[in-house]
Amino acid sequence: MTNSFGRLSLHTWTIDTTPLGEALEAIKAAGYDAAELRRKDFYRCYAAGMTNSQVLDMIKASGVKVAVLGVEYGWLFADGEESGRLFNDLRASCENAVAIGCPQLMSAPGPYEGSLKDAVVHLRRAGDMAAEYGLDLSIEFNSQHPNLNSVETLTELVNTADKSNVGLLLDAYHLARSGRPGRGFEEVPGEDLMHFQFSDLSPNPVTNVKRPMDRLMPGKGVIQWNDLFQLLHEKGYAGHMSFEAPNPDIWKRPPVEVCREGLELTQDLLRTAIPDYAA
Repeated sequence: MTNSFGRLSLHTWTIDTTPLGEALEAIKAAGYDAAELRRKDFYRCYAAGMTNSQVLDMIKASGVKVAVLGVEYGWLFADGEESGRLFNDLRASCENAVAIGCPQLMSAPGPYEGSLKDAVVHLRRAGDMAAEYGLDLSIEFNSQHPNLNSVETLTELVNTADKSNVGLLLDAYHLARSGRPGRGFEEVPGEDLMHFQFSDLSPNPVTNVKRPMDRLMPGKGVIQWNDLFQLLHEKGYAGHMSFEAPNPDIWKRPPVEVCREGLELTQDLLRTAIPDYAA
């Protein structure tokens, strides 16, 4: 086993109702290797009266490493003035990532839809922008999105864009909801997999919602964890695995408790799947 396999980060959507300063404290107290932050975390700080510099200072002062920084979604398919606004905001996220020492940006499809041909053009532009700052950019498919909703469409998009700093982001939840549980991503080359997110899936998931918030703690649903973790290990995946479990019931609980339980449950599953795993 490589020493870097099994590094765990906490995605702040898991503790969505917790202000960023408190969220960082909870992530650190729970013992995660890093955090995955969202653009929304910054927006909420701005709304509370903080400047961008103050937000960056708070993150750096927390001592929490940021493994991945999410950007505002939508730029893959937006056009006109909205496209210009989103790409300007993407540049701001690039600058913030460099300021806090974060090596990777991520994006999901967002609220818009369109042709993959147009998305390729936008993805090349975004990849070039990230490269200006020495950053990687991972792209996620959403099983509930009208267009970018499968491993196949995501792979086609990223391969066609053909940017060395752009890769795949796979999520255990969306893999299972798109009919690819467990070892369902075997054909994806390990070198193409740039980031991985996870949570468990209910046997009765919410339907007709583009961004469902029904995710469960690891081991509390129907995800085939042994098969999934073993395949990630076989592929030599060395990036962070980010626990992302948005659920209003989880948000009602103390954030440190949520963070610790997620970490401990995941480590137990990893030990079962990978005999020589060491947290």
